[in-house]
Amino acid sequence: MQSGLMLPNLYKPGATLGTLLPGGGNKFRPGLAICSARRPTKVEKKVWVWTQNKEVMTASVERGWNTFVFTPETEILADSWQSLSKIRTLFLRDEVIKDSEGNAVALLGQVSSGLGQDDVKALVGQAETVVMSAVDWQIITAENMVAAFQDTNTTLFATAANALEARLYFEALERGTDGVVLQTEDPAEIFSLKAYLASRTEEENKIALQVGTVVKVEASGMGDRVCVDLCNLMSPGEGLLVGSFARGLFLVHSECLTSDYVASRPFRVNAGPVHAYVAVPGGRTSYLSELRSGADVLAVSSDGKTRPVTVGRVKIESRPLMLVEVEFEGSTCSLLLQNAETVCLVSPSASDLPAGEGIAETRALPVTKMKPGDKVIVSLQAGARHTGLQIDEFILEK
Repeated sequence: MQSGLMLPNLYKPGATLGTLLPGGGNKFRPGLAICSARRPTKVEKKVWVWTQNKEVMTASVERGWNTFVFTPETEILADSWQSLSKIRTLFLRDEVIKDSEGNAVALLGQVSSGLGQDDVKALVGQAETVVMSAVDWQIITAENMVAAFQDTNTTLFATAANALEARLYFEALERGTDGVVLQTEDPAEIFSLKAYLASRTEEENKIALQVGTVVKVEASGMGDRVCVDLCNLMSPGEGLLVGSFARGLFLVHSECLTSDYVASRPFRVNAGPVHAYVAVPGGRTSYLSELRSGADVLAVSSDGKTRPVTVGRVKIESRPLMLVEVEFEGSTCSLLLQNAETVCLVSPSASDLPAGEGIAETRALPVTKMKPGDKVIVSLQAGARHTGLQIDEFILEK
């Protein structure tokens, strides 16, 4: 029995990107696009807070979370906290969560060792929200519940003891739960979860990209270059923002394209030397030399869409380098890259250049074929950085 995705008849076992193109052949085809399965639509994640700690309450309200869950033992806090800030109070009693007027707004369902999953699924349609409480297995249970609740009118929450558990629930089956009830007495968990959700919001936003003109390409000796191998697959037109100067980062293409000489490695970006900046979530940069397994970097597509991706491995090796300098509106920025045919920058296709409006189509431009006058995509940044953060001060980079 066949399983998985149904592929079009064009597909043949062992086919490469080149053999799917008219005329066949396994040639390097810059700008080739791959269709992938549609990702779930991102929706705003909600957070309710279950705590007795006033500092946790204050931190939550300051970060925009003003819904708090109280039990019979803690409901005395509701009145005193409402005198300090405008909050929404919910009360949990006998597995029913009610608002201050006594209206049921959610039902609590407990899942333990695989038991209770059917009972929780049966709550679909009985309340606006169902809150799942997983006693032991969390990931598999969350995936089963997310699958069961999708395309229903009932929102799914999960109780989480910390920010890490909340992240697991928000990422289950990529779609994730609609929200969490964060049960904590530690304000640091509020800060951590808010930072994570901020990085998710960044994924839904676009960053401004510009087209710069190459003014110099020259060999520049040996250096320690960094290959960033990700835990995520990348598509044509997608890469990492890397640069020698804080004021301008280049869109370095991933190795997702196929040639006659090497296989596609859609998880890899041959990013540049150890000193270079790389964009990471939260509007920050890191040095390439600082990246480690488990760190997050920012994947960027040619239309400016971003998403956080996880570093699986970093390889630092001595390789010959090429210096690329680009000019944009009187400003010059540069990047050193390994001198190899598989190392590419993202470049607008020729058909886009006369219009000058947006970057609709792109191609991968190998550094070995780059020459003055070529166009590449860059992201202009604030002029200075301190520990990865943009700062407003005078800086001279050359």
